Amino acid sequence: MASLTAKKIRGHTYYYLRECAWVDGRPKIVKQIYLGTADAIAAALGKTPTALQVLPGAPVREFGAATAVYDLAQRLDVVGLIDRHVAKRGKQGPSVGTMLLLAAINRAVAATSKSQIATWYERTSLPRWMKLQAGQLTSQRFWDNMDRVSEDALGAIERELTQRVVQEFQLDLRCLFYDATNFFTFIDTFNARPTLAARGKSKEGRNNLRILGLALLVTGDFQVPLFHSLYPGNHNDPTSFRSVVGELVERYRVLTDGAEDVTLVFDKGNNTEDTLEVVAKTYHVVGSLVPGHHKDLLAIPRKRFDRLDPERFPKEVSAYRTTKEVFGRSFTVLVTYNGNLFDTQTKTIEREVAKRQSKLHDYQRYLARWQRGKGKGRRPSVTSATKAVDKILSGRHMKDLFAIDLTADSKKLPGLRYRFDHAGYERLKRTLLGKTLLFTDNAHWSNEQIVTAYRGQHHVENSFRQMKDAHYVCFRPAHHWTDQKLRVHAFTCVLALLLCTLLRRELAHKGIEVSVDHMLETLSTIREVQLMISAGRGRPRVQRTHSKLEPLAAQMFEALDLNRFLPS
Repeated sequence: MASLTAKKIRGHTYYYLRECAWVDGRPKIVKQIYLGTADAIAAALGKTPTALQVLPGAPVREFGAATAVYDLAQRLDVVGLIDRHVAKRGKQGPSVGTMLLLAAINRAVAATSKSQIATWYERTSLPRWMKLQAGQLTSQRFWDNMDRVSEDALGAIERELTQRVVQEFQLDLRCLFYDATNFFTFIDTFNARPTLAARGKSKEGRNNLRILGLALLVTGDFQVPLFHSLYPGNHNDPTSFRSVVGELVERYRVLTDGAEDVTLVFDKGNNTEDTLEVVAKTYHVVGSLVPGHHKDLLAIPRKRFDRLDPERFPKEVSAYRTTKEVFGRSFTVLVTYNGNLFDTQTKTIEREVAKRQSKLHDYQRYLARWQRGKGKGRRPSVTSATKAVDKILSGRHMKDLFAIDLTADSKKLPGLRYRFDHAGYERLKRTLLGKTLLFTDNAHWSNEQIVTAYRGQHHVENSFRQMKDAHYVCFRPAHHWTDQKLRVHAFTCVLALLLCTLLRRELAHKGIEVSVDHMLETLSTIREVQLMISAGRGRPRVQRTHSKLEPLAAQMFEALDLNRFLPS
């Protein structure tokens, strides 16, 4: 039971609220709360005027974003989970799980190098929860802890964590989406130790830099990542898919716990017969085919297509359904036509055609000047002219839409004649543009279900877009160059993405629909402020409160119950 107790200390009376309970057959005080003097209690009850002033020199700390992400990590016991798989080096100092979680929170809300994390950390409210000192957060301490995490441990941690996430949040696993991308790095070209960072085809056009490949498996339920794999940047998509297919199968067994009817969605860049054979034994699949490999399907006239449900697809979308053997198996194949896609593709092609016509015209005049004896610079040949024209027509479909005639005159100087193939362009519009070829083993699905599932690829694409963001949940820059630390870095980035997508999902379920960027940006406006409360006599008390909240920030503050982190 609770009781009010007075204590006299140096002639002054102070009051305490005590709570007693029976422990081992004897009464014992189990809780005691200091209330202050009678004047202080009266002031708190509004009986006397209370003066409030900002504590001079007290810091204003970043509170909202870091605290919200940390709170979700505590709910999942991320630190305890990591520490069960990776023991720390000694008895003193923070654990590996604590260091990796801090790195993930930093990547989520304000990515810095490891040498700058201590400075950022002290400007947040995290020291009150994590109990770390700045001296424990040097870059060397981070590297020492990262060194202890093996590739096998990372896999085990992610498997257990994703299983816990699925159970805790009851994620929808009916459709999972797989894709891969790459990130450019600034690792020195002549550093031979890392094998993951390699020259390859950068999807961001940075072919002059070494790149890292990253594969993700995410849910359609708010794009929560369930699996990731870091692979060499010089591997193409089919090679990377082949390298992770075994883990994807194993992850299915871990996540679904015997559930059936989970569909894996991926794009045509991952199509290979051997990997599809393995995946299809576990998952149902929805994928797309390379149009050029199935010209018989492209030749089917539009009048045989059926319009899809206009309520679900208000823009013109129609489909032709058939069964065909692809990759050594019989699949339901859907040839879809999208009016918006057709318009976009025709406009793009016509713009590119206009550019090529202008360049071909200029090059034609250049060759003509040489034939008239007025050329300047290096003398052209048929070989050099052929290379120049091939470069001009290097875009998709361009070589099919132009008829080129390069002939040499008596002086072996080339001349150029070209013609745009209008009939070929009409054939292209009739057969290919606006069309997508989909395949699935879900033969019982409707056309609408198949198209909707494939369009869900945007979930994983959005995840990659988020990780390439410069402000929140960003993968770059890595600040590491050994393979082992790059793998741990990738894990912390995916962990940051996991926590932020789950946080966004929590807000959405409470009626606040925002993107990850908008969510973190708004939460970051919530600051912790220290106030001095004085009743006119006695020692002033320090109370923490928050800064003035914008309307959306106030909604998030209440929805996430962040007030419990600002005790009196």
